[in-house]
Amino acid sequence: MEAWEFGRTVRRWRDRMAPGEAGVPVGRRRRAGGLRREELAALAGISADYLTRLEQGRATAPSAQVVEALARALRLSDSERDLLYRLAGHAAPGPDVVPSRIPPSVQRLLDRLSHTPVVAYDASWTLVLANAPYDALMGETTTWRGLERNAVWRNVARLPSRVVHTRREQAEHEARLVADLRLTASRYPADLALRRLIADLAAGSPRFAELWDAGTPPPLTDPSRRKTIDHPDRLALALVLGTQSLTP
Repeated sequence: MEAWEFGRTVRRWRDRMAPGEAGVPVGRRRRAGGLRREELAALAGISADYLTRLEQGRATAPSAQVVEALARALRLSDSERDLLYRLAGHAAPGPDVVPSRIPPSVQRLLDRLSHTPVVAYDASWTLVLANAPYDALMGETTTWRGLERNAVWRNVARLPSRVVHTRREQAEHEARLVADLRLTASRYPADLALRRLIADLAAGSPRFAELWDAGTPPPLTDPSRRKTIDHPDRLALALVLGTQSLTP
């Protein structure tokens, strides 16, 4: 395939994507029928500049993670997603790779929860999507890049968070996340991206390395629990949060 074919295909699918289908508010003066470049970039968690270079054929080697993020943001069918992977020079992920694709049934559920804070992570605790109410509650996620999108890293590195934890609660939370990631690694031993993630976490965080080698107990079977959110508008909110795995 020519290098520009990937970008031209993304641009064509971007133009056909109705903003309302992607959860993007539509103003009265909007001229574009499809998604704007900045809107798709935000939905996919990449920079608008990089998307511009992809569409113009000036960036010709998108990673599998970028391809998956674009396929998810554009809500491609399985055959279209596979085509996008081939145009990027990748094989579509098989069953030995941590799944990050949101099934249509789950996407329909998320659409119905458009006014409820919702976040989705894959089995490696890497952010898949967060809707606008979640960002309003927990803080902007669209600017997160690389390891910043991984919840294990954000916790062991103690990055800013609106969730209120005591020291003990934070330590237990970190241990559960790392233990859960260890279970994921045992389930997907052939996933090279997962191996790189674990290596990066161990290299960048002594706390992660300590927990990874500590033989901590497995995570709780029921992750639903009460959380207190310290919002900058001087609100203290107590919420009951639940999680749903993308893994079959």
